[in-house]
Amino acid sequence: MTPAINLLKKNKCNFKILKYDHDPECTNYGLEAAEKLNLDANQVYKTLLVELNPKELAVGIIPVNCMMSLKNIAKALGAKSAKMADKDEAQKTTGYLLGGISPFGQKKRLRTVLDESAKTFKTIYVSGGRRGLDIEVDIKDIEKLLNLTIADITSE
Repeated sequence: MTPAINLLKKNKCNFKILKYDHDPECTNYGLEAAEKLNLDANQVYKTLLVELNPKELAVGIIPVNCMMSLKNIAKALGAKSAKMADKDEAQKTTGYLLGGISPFGQKKRLRTVLDESAKTFKTIYVSGGRRGLDIEVDIKDIEKLLNLTIADITSE
């Protein structure tokens, strides 16, 4: 089990594990998950790390078919600006490999922004902590377990 799944179990959350065969040649991990699991890409979310100014790492959770607005996530967290975090720093801080970064069970708990589009669903799909593993989780459980802000953080 991954730290994400262990955290959900420990907190008695309802969730569903979905597995698929990850193609090592594929680097668009979120869209691959949506496609291979035959899910609506609007309901499958990716976990991205950003570096805020002043220096602080934070997490953005957005639909896999969208781009993050660095301006919007900075604003949502009260920072001057944001840029995508260095991939090695993201992996070290979360304890997960790129393409398998889950919002749950990260080594260091970071401030997190969930895109407001998630509120249109009862559940969303996020990485379960490794490539080829997604979990369906209730929005209420996400709000309960994460240091969460909900805001519009996607770009047009």
